[in-house]
Amino acid sequence: MNFVAFKYFHEVVKARSIRRAADRLHVAPSAISRQLVQLEHSLGAPLLERTSVGVALTPAGMLVERYTVGMFRDLDRLQASIRDYRGLQQGEVKLCIMEGIISGFLPRVITEFQVQYPQIRFTVISESSDRMIEALIRNEADIAVVYNARHRPEIDVVAEHAEPVMCLMARSHPLANCASLTLAQICAVPIALPTSDFGLRQLFERAVAGRKLSADVVLTANTLELTHKMALAGRVITIGPALCAANDIEAGLLVAVPIDEPEFAVVRSMICVHRERALSYAAAGFLKKISVEFQNIGNAQWTQICP
Repeated sequence: MNFVAFKYFHEVVKARSIRRAADRLHVAPSAISRQLVQLEHSLGAPLLERTSVGVALTPAGMLVERYTVGMFRDLDRLQASIRDYRGLQQGEVKLCIMEGIISGFLPRVITEFQVQYPQIRFTVISESSDRMIEALIRNEADIAVVYNARHRPEIDVVAEHAEPVMCLMARSHPLANCASLTLAQICAVPIALPTSDFGLRQLFERAVAGRKLSADVVLTANTLELTHKMALAGRVITIGPALCAANDIEAGLLVAVPIDEPEFAVVRSMICVHRERALSYAAAGFLKKISVEFQNIGNAQWTQICP
């Protein structure tokens, strides 16, 4: 069916005249007449009767009128909804975020965004880097903030923050006052690490294997929160960017000691999206916000230096 024909029919019915409808639509009356003839032909029934004062609906025309009234009412609602979305008056943002971002950086950014756009809703999931990238690929998330993720051709990196991987431990730990630690020193004490689908674990295992060392991994968890809590308890250490433990470091509960190995010197936290998928207005608006904020984080100095 021809949308233009339905539009012209709808306007003719409202105006009760082909000429008046033509004036409103800024087209020639003959153009409207041609579209009406084509519509009647495609439906197989006359829709209008010409009268001395304009046009009148046939029984078939009355059915089509009810259809077009509903169609254009729904179209008006659709256009209004799109205006709302474009103005960020409604919508949802689905995020996959590494845990440290959730506990520190992310709440402030979401709060500031919702103060400006209070009708936007958020769904936030914390996963390993590999699983977050898969969520983007499967369209289960709009935006992912991942740590040290492996390259995937489907994924675009929109913004990134580079910082070293640190050794995290309680202030009471025997290594807490060291200026830096070698990988051999780290492997000599109990350590808690995330599971192998985390970028951090993959980085650590490559470095350990490259030096033919063996780590004393006493706990493996699929959550960084537990590895940090184990470090807080005092017996074990863990690794991670200072950003992911910022609250505990600022509170003086954890110490971040540099790792004196090149692999750990600069590792990236990345904001990623699917390369071929258009974001909703809400997600695109939040992506702009979080990308700007993301590039400004990490200016604090977390390193514990020996006296």
